[in-house]
Amino acid sequence: MATIDDAVLATLATRLEDAYGTGVPVPPIHDQLSAGGIDAAYRVQEITTERWLAAGRRIVGRKIGLTSLAVQRQLGVDRPDVGVLLADMCLASGEEVPAGAVLQPKVEAEVALVLGRDLDRPDATIVDLLRAVDHLLPAIEVVGSRIENWQISILDTVADNASSGMFVLGTRPVLPREVELRDVVMEMTIDGEVVSRGTGADCLGNPYVAALWLARRLATLGTPLREGDVVMTGALGPMAPLTPGARVRATIAGLGEVSTRGAVTS
Repeated sequence: MATIDDAVLATLATRLEDAYGTGVPVPPIHDQLSAGGIDAAYRVQEITTERWLAAGRRIVGRKIGLTSLAVQRQLGVDRPDVGVLLADMCLASGEEVPAGAVLQPKVEAEVALVLGRDLDRPDATIVDLLRAVDHLLPAIEVVGSRIENWQISILDTVADNASSGMFVLGTRPVLPREVELRDVVMEMTIDGEVVSRGTGADCLGNPYVAALWLARRLATLGTPLREGDVVMTGALGPMAPLTPGARVRATIAGLGEVSTRGAVTS
């Protein structure tokens, strides 16, 4: 796979950043990234993250995307992807998603893990992961895309911080020993209508499997998960569009409820 000059990748990062500022999505960028492949796409994400941190934003965790095998097949990939979670992306259950905060927003229900210790070994085991998890929370991810009409390939979504937007966390911590994540049942409604159903097994077979993949990958890259980090483990069911004023509620058996609302635009 060929490499792409960092100046070119920086230009692509600026294009995505401009979409945040203007609220206008940009055309897909996968053609410009194809020569460098997935590594080039992650470099665009890294450049953007470096700029965010320089501006004073703070990383509070990571999100895992593409945990659905069907979506992986659709995009021609054989693994999940990862994006960063920033403090100003986090909402508590019941809070409203600010107007314009997420481009082309969609919602999906997930299990969030909150770590009580570092996970810094590339050969981390499931035992290491279970010991590191302090508590679990029900969560809604408000995904977004800076790419026009969600016309994304794996390269577009990785470069675009794994299509991150905001994330909403429940407020009643649940101890890991109190629930079997593989078997949890999720139901998400919008304005009272069921729009998504799924189970823990729909997230790479088990949300812990997704989290273990993430822990190993980040440790290998030298940017391991740390105590206090939030890990959004991936969707338990299909995502649905979030429209202004819509009320979203997700229930995950054993973990409880989490809710949010799309802001009403003037």
